[in-house]
Amino acid sequence: MGYSMYAPTGVTHVDKARVFPGFTLFATLSGDKLLLIDNAGEVVRSWDAPAPFKPYYAFFLPESGNLLLRCTTGRETWGFGGASGAVVEMDWDGNVVWQYEHPTLHHDHCRLRNGNTLMLGWEVLDPELARRIQGGVPGSEMAPGVLDDDFCWVPDLAAASGTERAAGSIVSDTLYEVDSKGEVVWTWHGSEHLDPDIDVICPLEGRQEWTHGNAVEEMPDGRILLSFRQTSTILTLDKATGNVLWRWGRGELSHQHDPTVMDDGNILIYDNGEHRTRGSCYSRVVEMDPVNEQIVWEYRGAPPLSFFSTGISSAQRLPNGNTFVCEGRTGRLFEVTRAAEVVWEFVNPYEFPHRGDQRNRAIFRAAKYAADSPELRGRV
Repeated sequence: MGYSMYAPTGVTHVDKARVFPGFTLFATLSGDKLLLIDNAGEVVRSWDAPAPFKPYYAFFLPESGNLLLRCTTGRETWGFGGASGAVVEMDWDGNVVWQYEHPTLHHDHCRLRNGNTLMLGWEVLDPELARRIQGGVPGSEMAPGVLDDDFCWVPDLAAASGTERAAGSIVSDTLYEVDSKGEVVWTWHGSEHLDPDIDVICPLEGRQEWTHGNAVEEMPDGRILLSFRQTSTILTLDKATGNVLWRWGRGELSHQHDPTVMDDGNILIYDNGEHRTRGSCYSRVVEMDPVNEQIVWEYRGAPPLSFFSTGISSAQRLPNGNTFVCEGRTGRLFEVTRAAEVVWEFVNPYEFPHRGDQRNRAIFRAAKYAADSPELRGRV
């Protein structure tokens, strides 16, 4: 979406009779604070990440009311989008109660029902498997290299510049389950359970990454729900075996983010639409029934191009039936009814330089909470 940096920011529209009465949690990418705002756009609470970290995104834990905050550290192994090497749990007053750091972490994490934390990470594929990965722009792999003892990527310049250039390197997604003591108690490796003949990279994407996981969630039945941007697929895993049980999205989704399971079992997805195969590019929010694999509700902008974010972004079904949407690249947060009427809109006024964009307002993901929710516990 093309948008003006000179248009109004803050709350630009509110229908007080139909907006969900709640508080919104978000952070600007590369910003300095995590913010909680009311429906008037006023900041009612803010938190700093532990120095020298910067907040990436966070959510409240319903069990404790604590924040589970993803941070960038400046020590990440790769500079891919989503690299964010620390997860920090903080109480309401900003005190750190738990922390885990690893330079290959990226994008997302979730607190499991057993109290452990599940996190996405990257690892380098074996060269033989990397050669079997299909799709993507030919020759766009990373230069061959190795990870040193500090998990820094060290390119093999001799191999990269040789007469017969060695095959480039590709990273793949992995999952780490970490307990309260910071010990890794379970791992999952995409290289062992994904299929190069099925999990094919979009032809317009680079080959530095195979799948580019951007969301992880524990489902009510214990399965793990994942979102893979590179392959435009969401899938579920059997945690006991690590096997893929179900895939959906190929030919329907386009580089989606933030699939979440709702109370009725349906899945809400922010479908970014960066490389649509039919028509122009636009974003939409879809609700799909995983039993019959049918879309049962969707929201598009009017016109469609008025709602578009090439990456990041999220969607959340609220208790009153409205859907809360984060159009990430533009820093636009809004709420729509089932009839696709916008009843609240907020444009992020907090700008920070990020990846070359001096006037960046981008928000990876945002969430909205009722004042009396288990997460907020009436503290605002």
